[in-house]
Amino acid sequence: MTLALSTTLHTSFPEAVERTRTALAEQGFGVLTEIDMKATLKAKLGEDMEDYLILGACNPPLAHRAVTVDRRIGLLLPCNVVVRTDPAEPGTVLVDAMNPQMMVQVADHPGLAEVADDATAALQAAIDSLAAETAN
Repeated sequence: MTLALSTTLHTSFPEAVERTRTALAEQGFGVLTEIDMKATLKAKLGEDMEDYLILGACNPPLAHRAVTVDRRIGLLLPCNVVVRTDPAEPGTVLVDAMNPQMMVQVADHPGLAEVADDATAALQAAIDSLAAETAN
């Protein structure tokens, strides 16, 4: 099982972030949290790195279904989506979404399988829409 659902974009970092937010919204996800790793590591450690943003995406109906099955599943929510520039390839941005199937593996609760399937389908649709935009 792969850790992430991923795509590669050939655009600017700000454009990739905006497109990712739009693709997530079209699949019913809102962004609850945002962590700018580049700014955080610079401020806290004085370390430089490429643009790297973690978006905490949540689809409320799916989250509700998951916590109804197992209240501890909140430990794995929200679904993290990382938008990051590729330091080896200028003009390239990578988008990685947490694979919700990991939730089933970690929690080991059979009732989560259907929720994970639905969440995977929605996140994969968002990732696919980003890839389709790149192809056009």
